[in-house]
Amino acid sequence: MGASLSNLGSNGSAAAPGLGDIPENCVARVFLHLTPPEICNLARLTRSFRGAASADSVWQTKLPTNYQDLLDLMPAERYRNLSKKDIFALLSRPVPFDDGNKEVWLDRVTGRVCMSISAKAMSITGIDDRRYWTWVPTEESRLHLGRFSKRLGRRVRNYEHTHGWDIKPVKFELSTMDGQRASFECCLDEAEPDDAHGNQKCGHWVDYKVGEFIVRGSEPTTKVRFSMKQIDCTHSKGGLCVDSVFIIPSHLRERTRSGILK
Repeated sequence: MGASLSNLGSNGSAAAPGLGDIPENCVARVFLHLTPPEICNLARLTRSFRGAASADSVWQTKLPTNYQDLLDLMPAERYRNLSKKDIFALLSRPVPFDDGNKEVWLDRVTGRVCMSISAKAMSITGIDDRRYWTWVPTEESRLHLGRFSKRLGRRVRNYEHTHGWDIKPVKFELSTMDGQRASFECCLDEAEPDDAHGNQKCGHWVDYKVGEFIVRGSEPTTKVRFSMKQIDCTHSKGGLCVDSVFIIPSHLRERTRSGILK
């Protein structure tokens, strides 16, 4: 009786169906084709939308097939008994591993796997010789390893200390175990214009795209080799800061440059 009366309008006629009348399983099928942010926004509309937005069947499709490998990088108690939605939320935040020198996370929009590798995890020629390299922890780094001091964490304003990188180009190369190769050369002071007047960016991290490669499957593991070099002893060079290497789906690069990927 109550259910029948609830479907009557103020004039006694049957009320038109609304969003709340759509079955939850139908909403869930629609959510399979939406992005995580779109699902979360629609979850506010009705109870059935909210229920569908929490369904494991929906969020299972947003997770990569190898998401368990990412979970295995953290203690099991952090993800035990979590719903698929909560697992997605957990993995959309950086997961550090290899003593904090590397991070992996899911892009919040596409669910694609992204990875960053700190300079600490790279093999750098002369890294132990303080005449050539100095490890300076800074709050501006994308990966914070240990504590940084305020003295070392200040933004460097003496840009004139950076020199010698406009004479000969630096060569970036990458290769994969299945024979894919890419390379790119440029002078490192070729900063992008900061505004419409052509003023150059100073004191900002600059991303250099090395190239692209295709991962055809999780098995076998795709191994990637990366190098950045400039071998020229005819002039002095200095002031270069190396922070990290990013491995991300190619179509996400523009969002990386805008600083909104993570």
